[in-house]
Amino acid sequence: MPFAQAYSDIRMLISRTESVIQHQTKAIELLTAAALCGAHVLIEDVPGTGKTTLAKIFSHLLQLEFQRIQFTPDLLPSDILGVSIYHPGDKQFELHKGPIFSQVLLADEINRASPRTQSALLEAMAEKQVTIEREQYPLDDHFFVIATQNPTESQGTYPLPEAQMDRFGIRITLGYIPAEAETKMLAQQLQIADLQIPVKPCLSLQRLTELRKCVREVQISESMLRYIVDLVQKTRQLDTVQLGASSRAAIIWAKMAQAMALIQEQQCVTPDHVQKIAVPILAHRLHLNAEALYAGESCQQAVQDVLAQTPIPD
Repeated sequence: MPFAQAYSDIRMLISRTESVIQHQTKAIELLTAAALCGAHVLIEDVPGTGKTTLAKIFSHLLQLEFQRIQFTPDLLPSDILGVSIYHPGDKQFELHKGPIFSQVLLADEINRASPRTQSALLEAMAEKQVTIEREQYPLDDHFFVIATQNPTESQGTYPLPEAQMDRFGIRITLGYIPAEAETKMLAQQLQIADLQIPVKPCLSLQRLTELRKCVREVQISESMLRYIVDLVQKTRQLDTVQLGASSRAAIIWAKMAQAMALIQEQQCVTPDHVQKIAVPILAHRLHLNAEALYAGESCQQAVQDVLAQTPIPD
């Protein structure tokens, strides 16, 4: 696919998403970049900001098979993966596949489920396969997870461990929109029938496959790769950070930078592309030490310190 056609398709996808999820261009671009390189997404924000709607609309526009799981404390791993049921007549077990056998899985309020249930996603997110009763089942090549959580609630929640957070390629937030945009959104919603999706699909599964191939063809020089590695290693050296970014972070960072370059109609990665996605890539992976937390430091500020202290390649 020519780069010009790829850029046109991507802009159409972003534009149609923005027609429903208004004034969230940055978040939509990040979600688009993640979809273009198959990265899992964590949307962390307060209730009612459009997290679930964004996931549903985006999947609809791409014509991907979409499944939603509302995570609750009583949710079991079998509710996600599926279960084998014995049929006495045939004397055989039949696998009833769970919602994880989809292309886009929305894990709504993921931190409300127990760690045992959360762990049911780990193999799927890392290897695109699941193991049920010692049998391995591959997932769709386009499979990726969009998870949501409310950062302001602690009662009845189970914080995601660092190993699970590291499997999310990016973490994005939406936040509240300005009054003018909220008024426009309110007027629009009053004209939409309940449960009706107001936009038509704009891309096919085949086109998404072609777009992902275009992303891999975006040039990323050795100096840009070295820049990403230097930034990742710098997170492990900060005095305020107890746990720095992993090698997995560097891999997804490079892929996301290629996707962001394509979104901006450029055929090579620049330092600007790398820096623009630094916070969504790194912040949720860092773990501050006790002194930094006591002093009120944040992971976002730690990322900014890393960017400021690392030389930009020529």
